[in-house]
Amino acid sequence: MTMVKDDGWRHRRWTSADGLTLHARDYAAAEGAARLPVICLHGLTRNARDFDRLAPWIAARQRRVLAVDIRGRGLSDRDPAAAYWLSTYADDVRRLAASLGVAEAIFVGTSMGGLITMELAADAPALVAGAIINDVGPVLAAEGLARIGAYVGNAPAFAGWDEAAEYLRDQNQAALPHYGAADWRAMAERMFRAADGRIVADYDPGIAAAFSTGPLPADPWDRWHNLASNRPLLLLRGGLSDLLTAGDATRMITAHPNALLREVPNVGHAPMLDEPEALAAIGPFLDDLP
Repeated sequence: MTMVKDDGWRHRRWTSADGLTLHARDYAAAEGAARLPVICLHGLTRNARDFDRLAPWIAARQRRVLAVDIRGRGLSDRDPAAAYWLSTYADDVRRLAASLGVAEAIFVGTSMGGLITMELAADAPALVAGAIINDVGPVLAAEGLARIGAYVGNAPAFAGWDEAAEYLRDQNQAALPHYGAADWRAMAERMFRAADGRIVADYDPGIAAAFSTGPLPADPWDRWHNLASNRPLLLLRGGLSDLLTAGDATRMITAHPNALLREVPNVGHAPMLDEPEALAAIGPFLDDLP
């Protein structure tokens, strides 16, 4: 594993079971009594940079934070075999934790990252001490799936950052109606990278095939109930979400006394977790955990 100091965090690299070199950002906890670390897992076409505001905020609360570039995204290798499955992602994360001696952590999972967290709770239950699940559930609304399916793997290359920001605004304005020009530019810099004089999406387009055909659990609700049983859990839902319905979100916490549901108003799929309402829910939830 290599480790290079960067601005506020360190690079962490480890090797997957199939030989890929994977990457995570490692934010050191602020001084104080040791607390359980947090592992942040991003959405389908995103990367660790999605947590560049949340991660230092959590680290300041005396928790080490690992923000993962899931295989095929960010600084993690692209997979020539396109094994972009939840079970593979979960094994990659488990190996990261083992390589760092992390036996137990709190997980923050946005969209796909929440599904990976459910997978981990089934495959490595001792690792998952608690979870914050961001705008995803065992049942995904058809409207949101259709929207995601229309763009995943199809992002064009752009001549400059302003074009990339405009593209993201056109795609996401309904979900983030409060965003202005500076916000869209910042999102572009998180989601895209410069390559050969063009601005391109920072993920392997091969993830699109797995999104369309990937295997799902026989009963996805079993995965959810397994995660939510006997673990502290915070479920966040964007008030405008087209992927997680209000009814499904309510069903998810029913019969799970350790699960909380909080809505982030006027935001669609998915909250960026820097909204005041999101932080107001995340802070007390983490403060109550070891």
